[in-house]
Amino acid sequence: MTRRRAKRTVDPADLFRIKSLLEAKLSPDGKSVVYAVSRVEGDQESAVLWLLSLETGVSRQLTSGPIRDFSPAWSPDGQQIAFLSIRGGPPQVYLIPVDGGEPRAITAMAQGVGGGPAWSPDGKFVAFTAGPPVAPPDPNQAYRTARAIWRFDGFGYLDNTLQDIYVIPTQGGDPAQLTADVHQNFLPTWSADGQELLFTSMLEPDSHSVLFTFRVVDLEGKVRDVAKNVGLGQTATWTPDGERIVFTGTPDALPLGYKSEVWVINRDGSGFECRTAGLHLGVNGQLMGDFPVAWFFQDNPVKVDRDGTKAYLHVKDGGTKNIYQVALGGPESWTPVVTGERACAFMDLDDKHLLYAVSTMNSPCELFIADLDGRNERQLTHLNDALVAEWDSPEVEHLLFPGTDGQQVEGWIMKPPVGEAPYPTILYIPGGPYAGFGHIFSFDFQMLAGAGYAVLFINQRGCSGYGDKFSTRILGDWGNLDHEDLMAGVDYAVKKGIADPDRLGVCGLSGGGYLACWIVGHTDRFKAAVPENPVTDFLSFYGVSDVGPTLCSWAMGGPPHEVPDMYRRCSPVTYAYKCKTPTLLVTGAMDLRCPSSQAEEFYTILKANRCTTEMVRLPNSSHLGSILGPVVARRAQNEVLLDWMNRYVLGHGPAV
Repeated sequence: MTRRRAKRTVDPADLFRIKSLLEAKLSPDGKSVVYAVSRVEGDQESAVLWLLSLETGVSRQLTSGPIRDFSPAWSPDGQQIAFLSIRGGPPQVYLIPVDGGEPRAITAMAQGVGGGPAWSPDGKFVAFTAGPPVAPPDPNQAYRTARAIWRFDGFGYLDNTLQDIYVIPTQGGDPAQLTADVHQNFLPTWSADGQELLFTSMLEPDSHSVLFTFRVVDLEGKVRDVAKNVGLGQTATWTPDGERIVFTGTPDALPLGYKSEVWVINRDGSGFECRTAGLHLGVNGQLMGDFPVAWFFQDNPVKVDRDGTKAYLHVKDGGTKNIYQVALGGPESWTPVVTGERACAFMDLDDKHLLYAVSTMNSPCELFIADLDGRNERQLTHLNDALVAEWDSPEVEHLLFPGTDGQQVEGWIMKPPVGEAPYPTILYIPGGPYAGFGHIFSFDFQMLAGAGYAVLFINQRGCSGYGDKFSTRILGDWGNLDHEDLMAGVDYAVKKGIADPDRLGVCGLSGGGYLACWIVGHTDRFKAAVPENPVTDFLSFYGVSDVGPTLCSWAMGGPPHEVPDMYRRCSPVTYAYKCKTPTLLVTGAMDLRCPSSQAEEFYTILKANRCTTEMVRLPNSSHLGSILGPVVARRAQNEVLLDWMNRYVLGHGPAV
């Protein structure tokens, strides 16, 4: 008789046992899917392409080796796949026959290829993005610039590195550069007639704006704007006939927090028509997990069906991420087609299918397919079934409670599989702030629960998915209702007998790091805090962050010289001298969004006032480096988070 192996709690090392789904695309005939999967071995991360038959359900590996292959795209005839690959140098575009064979490089760009590839409708060309054909700035040499935004998180110096749109013949030849405007240009998409490319542009050289603009370029390099300043993280596509453009955004350049809409415009940029004005929820919206894949931190694409009457895209609804169908003509109409207590990341569609990734609180991402109306759903991949089957997954309780002003606030508490209530509890605060937590896998949550902690996560005021009134309530007033919502949630979890009031910790990344710093300057109820890449001083943040002038003016209601008292009142450094909570600050050494100086200011004030504090700098790590960055940074963040909570919440000594 075979005995079943006892389940175990999640271990920190499990982070690098998880296989991550990067992206997936349907074949032109709708019979196959190409998808990319990454995995970690030692300190190296690799990724390969797989082909899956929808008729048999069988997958076969298309590429192999200790390399990184990603961003696959089918040729129009379905015979080849273009993809980006890092094979001994910077990323280049490769082609590989679907039936097998060796990949063939078709680009040799000096700085590598940054985005694409995108096939022309006739299959004769591939569009991509790349930096100029010169060496990037040498960090060991003097750097001179006149740009308003001269460096950007994840990119570094911008002069001589910004991406332009290129096209190259698939049968061989030199690439043709179509744009040369010292903007960041990306996401090229061909028109149906193959004569123009729609693309996204940002980072104008003389502006501090970080808003997206949608532009069109023809094959002679003539560029025209079609929708300017549409917001951040927005997406656009052509209708199948090439006569209209469908995009998401806020063309009135509203501050962050206001909902994005679905818009339809004519090919020449005229005739703006909003198709979701009556929808209470905004389209797009981020549900924060900690997958090492960029598309869970970006808005997934908007796609149009083959008859051009309906768009498909995702909508964040509280703690869920759903796929909606939106009518592009007639009376406003929208229908949720893929829903549930989960996160669904839309990837592709054809005339019969929707292709998307699914995650839940206790399961990493897997690939799914369904009919266009959401019926006949089936799971296509089982990348992590064996690993998840080993785990004693935690129970999660849904929470609804009133804020101090009576507004209903949503949250969840993940209970550890070991121990008894009341549990030592970590308040984990979402970043953004205009994002939120919910039904999506977070390894940090699983790791903490596996170590015996309850994890409390709350979508406080400012989070998206609850309508404009909820998400914009903190504009000009950071640290007020958002902080009170979090404390009301802690009180609620304590009252229910789940959280132990004498064993509380708090942590968070970015906007969550900001609130963790704010909290320890306003209360001593927490035994430990781990703010990661926080904003701590809005006045200095205005000058040192890549998005400082834009974000601060939105958040504070104006620049520092107009509302100086607001900058001081809303900055955690103002109250840092009061902090008595043992606080570990984690900062990315290459973070340009919330630069290390923000954590350093807070650290110095705590040290000067004899508060127990330490600081960890993650090497080669940008703002999301502990999630998307080098393996060594991801491992270090997990280790120090768990160690600090064990030291000061549980009273254990430092890790040996």
